[in-house]
Amino acid sequence: MTLPLTVRTSGPEGGIEQQGQTRDVSFRGLYFLIDADFEPGTSIEFILTLPREVTMAGDVHIRCFAQIVRVEPHNGRRGIAARIDRYEFLPTAA
Repeated sequence: MTLPLTVRTSGPEGGIEQQGQTRDVSFRGLYFLIDADFEPGTSIEFILTLPREVTMAGDVHIRCFAQIVRVEPHNGRRGIAARIDRYEFLPTAA
């Protein structure tokens, strides 16, 4: 499933946000492509939006907390495998 995602990490200068794109997603983890360097073991937070075509209702936003387990080169970008530790559904806008 290819979905856009926003990845957030904490750095010495504060939070950093990067845009990426999923390649594989499951409830335990995901593999995504991004134009940024990450290291295995890094904790990340990301928000996925499941579109109405998937949910058969409205868009569903899910905030996930994960840890990077693998980083590899992928056509000029980075392929990142991450294990999801926990997630929460975000409220929809009224």
